[in-house]
Amino acid sequence: MIRKIRVFLEMIKFEHTIFALPFAFVGAILGAVSVQHRLPEWSEIGWILLAMVGARSAAMGLNRLIDKAIDTRNPRTAIRALPAGLLRSGEVLLFIVISFVLLFWAASQLNSLSVKLLPIAVFMTVFYSYTKRFTWLCHVVLGLTIGLAPLGGWVAVTGQVTWPSIILYLTVALWTAGFDVIYACQDVEFDRKEGLFSIPARFGISRGLGIARMFHALTAVGFSLLLLLTDLSWWYCAGIVVAGALMLYEHRLVKPNDLSKLNAAFFTMNGILSAVVFAFTFIDLVVVRTW
Repeated sequence: MIRKIRVFLEMIKFEHTIFALPFAFVGAILGAVSVQHRLPEWSEIGWILLAMVGARSAAMGLNRLIDKAIDTRNPRTAIRALPAGLLRSGEVLLFIVISFVLLFWAASQLNSLSVKLLPIAVFMTVFYSYTKRFTWLCHVVLGLTIGLAPLGGWVAVTGQVTWPSIILYLTVALWTAGFDVIYACQDVEFDRKEGLFSIPARFGISRGLGIARMFHALTAVGFSLLLLLTDLSWWYCAGIVVAGALMLYEHRLVKPNDLSKLNAAFFTMNGILSAVVFAFTFIDLVVVRTW
């Protein structure tokens, strides 16, 4: 049983939760303070956490199940649980159903808008896995899917969608699209051979990295707009300066003719970035304020 759990955690890349979860909490805290002038309740944070676990587990399970045949043919991904025979398709399907049930249950404990928006979240988690079969904009679709984490956190505590929440959503979407383009650089030859779509496969690695830089420049703009549109102050400002420096360093790690540091650029830098933005937002809105 322990071995099976480890296989499932490896399948969904549980450690990659560090990308989206901190931004879900950023959305919750920023929404509660900006709209309702309060902090989120612990019960709200707990339900958001469970909803995130359910949503991300379902999304990753779907991606692995839908891409099973492709992963089997790709030497880089052939060792994953499904292609390697460590898990059966039926087991993964059951895991996906349970994950969606957890998501629905958690959302039902928050507010009516959270429930009403669930079909969009479900559609995006399913749709994304098919996009690389027909469009090189698949990275943007992934961004728009992961960007639902902070938007969901915002809606969970406010029951509203406002302009600042949309800016936060698009900012995280652009950030995600940028690092996903970088990640896709390692599969250019395979994608072209299989007829799969990605920005690096369509435009080449050099131009692909340039597009990723553009996405991250727009991310910096989005973070800055939030400073102007919400109750955030100089602590958050310091955080986005650090985040900007991390994105710059990320792009220095990856070069068109040298992808040896791609994993550090993809996982380490972006994991640190999400934690930094959350930490400085938390300090700004929670630690230094008296409620």
